[in-house]
Amino acid sequence: MRRPAVAGKFYAGGERAVRAEIEKAFLSPLGPGEIPELNKNGPRSIVGAVAPHAGYVYSGPVAAHTYGALARDGFPETFVIMGPNHHAMGAPVAMSTEDFSTPLGVVKIDEDIAGRMGRLVVDDPSAHRYEHSIEVQLPFIQYFSDKAKIVPISMAAQDYETAVEVAEELRRACQGKDVVFIASTDFSHYVPAQEAERQDHAVIDKILAADPEGVYDTVVRRDVSMCGYGPVMTMMLASGGKKAELLKYGSSGDVTPMDEVVGYVSMVVRS
Repeated sequence: MRRPAVAGKFYAGGERAVRAEIEKAFLSPLGPGEIPELNKNGPRSIVGAVAPHAGYVYSGPVAAHTYGALARDGFPETFVIMGPNHHAMGAPVAMSTEDFSTPLGVVKIDEDIAGRMGRLVVDDPSAHRYEHSIEVQLPFIQYFSDKAKIVPISMAAQDYETAVEVAEELRRACQGKDVVFIASTDFSHYVPAQEAERQDHAVIDKILAADPEGVYDTVVRRDVSMCGYGPVMTMMLASGGKKAELLKYGSSGDVTPMDEVVGYVSMVVRS
């Protein structure tokens, strides 16, 4: 069992408090403004998504746009969640076969998909032990369903070639399975708000254009301090979706006035 690393820090430590925090994010002026019901017979057009992973007080309302769209569209059997490896522990690209525990319960690993992997994406729980980028996504999923499974993938290697190889391995492993790929990332870190918005929208434009290699080129060329560009490229490549949609852009400065902000983005990719 992978125990929570940031419960009580990035989000509340108790079940009731977490549910209240998520509802507050949905109803925030920065959030969708309503809490949707999970549409069990939804159109299921979403194949990929982008969500932030900061503390809920800052990025929760933006993340709520992603999970609201997913709830209205209908949940898959499994979410493949890719996030950056902030601690540089473990393998360059690491999944985990340990179930994840949060204050809302246990999220099971999709053992079928995990069992088909292992060439580049190796089973290394140490890469996940202290990492928050995947963990903070789980209560949003659990709020709507206790049935959804996950495949968590932590990426320390984020070059374009790695993204291509990981996406190929995921496509093979997920063949015939009901999945949605989620990229967990924050965008610009600790820069003035206007600079963050300018830099972040340059990357967003490449996602909207279905240009994963352009995402990498833009991040490198413009020196965008985005932590999860590898997961975003992998999501784009693995999902095969071409119709990206920006749901919400915001920053930590929208919550608390500050000179330097972190950018947050909610997007979905449809088939």
